[in-house]
Amino acid sequence: MLLQNRAVFTLGLRMCSTHVTKGPLIDTARPSSDMSEFRKAFAQAKHIAIITGAGVSAESGVPTFRGENEKWRKWQSQDLATPEAFSRYPSRVWEFYHYRRELVLNKKPSAAHLAIAECEARLKKQGRSVVVITQCIDDLHRQAGSKHVLKIHGNLMETRCVSCGEVTVNRRSPICTALKGKGAPGPDVADAEISVDKLPRCDERDCHGLLRPNVVFFGETLDSHILTNVEKEMEICDLCLVVGTSSIVYPAAMFGPRVASRGVPVAEFNTNTTPKTEYFTYHFQGPCGTTLPAALAQHESEVF
Repeated sequence: MLLQNRAVFTLGLRMCSTHVTKGPLIDTARPSSDMSEFRKAFAQAKHIAIITGAGVSAESGVPTFRGENEKWRKWQSQDLATPEAFSRYPSRVWEFYHYRRELVLNKKPSAAHLAIAECEARLKKQGRSVVVITQCIDDLHRQAGSKHVLKIHGNLMETRCVSCGEVTVNRRSPICTALKGKGAPGPDVADAEISVDKLPRCDERDCHGLLRPNVVFFGETLDSHILTNVEKEMEICDLCLVVGTSSIVYPAAMFGPRVASRGVPVAEFNTNTTPKTEYFTYHFQGPCGTTLPAALAQHESEVF
């Protein structure tokens, strides 16, 4: 089982699944909700890995694009976030991502984002490290002040040229003139059907290729450099937090259980249990913006 898990991790293919992994990863006794016990583990940890998902940004008002927000117009959001959809319907996919960009540009970091950033800055002064491994494609961790962030699914505020491969930070609003006022999500809204030459284009000299959001579409392989860094963090961390993620999107869904298989404490913070809850040492149920600040606050043993 562990070899199979490692293979999934190494492949790095972004895929969504409701499959519940079974097998003797760790003792699957009911996770504890004892915050005082978690705080003892927190006080002793030197290398903390925090895996975050859409639930963290949802508390900033960013839709999770699951459940009631799973559809954009009449399409499933996961069907739009594919290389095939972008190749066949670039205007429609750019409208969808333009809608998401405009939403994110107006959002502020949540209490959970801020707690993570404050913890990283504070522990750094003590010679301890915090790394954020996020599935979120927004820029809210950076806005909150986090410095060590690994974005495994890319960045909505970056573009990548399909011709020359150039990656550029792009926070323009709108990203191009043709998309101004477009992207409304209503089920009766018709596609704008923008011609491909009017969609976002590369600014590199003599290129002018079509740009795409620099995100990992479903069915695409994750960035190998980022995955290598994630693997290193998984190997050295002595405490792991899994925050605001449904634990159904792979390979990220296996990060926490993989750490747990080494006997390292893993704490889950979520509004509900997930398919991976049984593998973790702790589970704290409730809004991340409520549970996480208390978990990451300065411990009485910390010395400056």
